[in-house]
Formats: sequence, C-alpha cells, structure tokens
Amino acid sequence: MSKASSANTQIEVQGHRGARAVLPENTLAAFEYALELGVDTLELDMGVTKDGAVIVVHDQKINPVICQFKDGRQIEDDLWIHQMSLSEIKEIDCGTKINPRFADQQPRAGSEIPTLEEVFRLVEQSPLEKAKTVLFNIETKSDPSIIYAQPSPQEFVKAVLAVVEKFDLSERVCIQSFDHRTLIETYHLAPQMLTSALFDEAPKDWVKATAQAKANIVSPDFKLIDSESVTTMQQAGLRVIPWTANHARDWDNLIELNVDGIITDDPQALLEHLGRL
Repeated sequence: MSKASSANTQIEVQGHRGARAVLPENTLAAFEYALELGVDTLELDMGVTKDGAVIVVHDQKINPVICQFKDGRQIEDDLWIHQMSLSEIKEIDCGTKINPRFADQQPRAGSEIPTLEEVFRLVEQSPLEKAKTVLFNIETKSDPSIIYAQPSPQEFVKAVLAVVEKFDLSERVCIQSFDHRTLIETYHLAPQMLTSALFDEAPKDWVKATAQAKANIVSPDFKLIDSESVTTMQQAGLRVIPWTANHARDWDNLIELNVDGIITDDPQALLEHLGRL
C-alpha cells in the first residue's frame, strides 16, 4: 500500500509552470491541461516588459533552449524581457521546441508567452467546475543583482496587483518569490494577500526568515526540509509547500513529513499517486 493512500488526499497539488512534464512550460496549453486535471493551484512565473505588461515566463531573458522566433529563426542574442515590448515578446514561439529535460513533453507549435491577463481570462472563461475555485501561485522573477532585469520591487508588485484586482482574484492568488523584497512590498500594498517565501538554501531559522519576508507560506527546495523543520514551521502557523518534486519516492517522503502541498512538473502523476484521478 502506498504511503499516499493513507495520507490526506486533499494535500494541495500545484502544477509547476502548468505541467511542464507534459506540455511547454508557462503556456496557455499547459495551464488548460492542468486545469482539466483538477489541480488545486496553477503555479506560474512573471516578468514585466519595458512597456509595463505583466507576462508569464520563467527566465528573465528569452531561453533559446525552449524558445525561438515564430518565423523559425533561432535566438542567438540575449533578449532581456524587461528590455522588450509586449509586441516584441509576442513574436517569440515557446511551444515548438521540446524541453530536453522532459522527454515526454508534447510540443504546441506557435505557443506565445502569455500575459498574466490571458492566463486569468483562460480560467475565467473555462466551463470547467474547477475553474471556479482553482488558486494561483504567481512568482515575481526578480534578481536584485541585475537591476535592469526587472522593475523595482514596488513597481513590480503594483503591476501584478493591478491585474489581480482587475479580475477580482485577490482571495485566490498567492505571490511568491526568492526576492523577498517583493513579498514585503505585497504586505505593504495588499496586506490581505497570501505570500510565499521561496528558499533554495536552508536559513538558520526558517520561522524567522519567513517572518522577515512577511510571508504566510514557506516554499523550500523539497530536499531542504525534514520532520523537525516542517513541524516547527507549522507550529508557528506557517504552511509548508515545497518545490519541485516529481517522483513517487519524493512524494511519499513529503507526505510522511506532513507538508501542506507539493509543487510538481507532473500533476497528473501526483494526483494519481494521491488517489484523486
């Protein structure tokens, strides 16, 4: 019997960049697929163009491994998102190339980098029952060491909140980031909104580090946590949602640790593992 069979099957399942094990990451096709599966949360990344559009993309410059121009030309130069206009961004195809890390990924030729508005509208217009309740875990891609790669934390958060408020999704959105400055700005501008502190290294004190980030949720690399740290965080009132676990042995370990959710590239497999499909 799988450990998952005796676990809380309501553990929050987050589709990482939609479901990039199956479809090109952060595309409308990937989000629609994850929604059809019945994930609890769509996890995605955000950048801001030079003309102020909030777009859904992981890398702060166009990734030539998974993207090309729509006319088939390969990307040979550094194309920084924050130095491009939305119209220039829309000339990029991030669905034709298959990510070499995911051999089973299915291409979706011509897939554009969507705006955050387009993702929200996809869900808003979906006839699926899950679309009425699905949550959004949206990450500000911000690197303080590269000041030209994004707007200031305040400007970034203001741009994101404007889109969230336009679709009246404040109660269904969590803003996450490795750049905790954006979480602090979120706390000041929209104190009611959930925030999640991302960690790729373990701090000396998980609770203190998360409090300093003004976050409600701790989102660590799944390899960083153990039973003691998870218990300590939860006793402090924090939810623990690690990233990015893709294999049954890791899911079972996280379930045993009693985490609150799991971010995964393969939400279908995780939902099946939990007995929810």
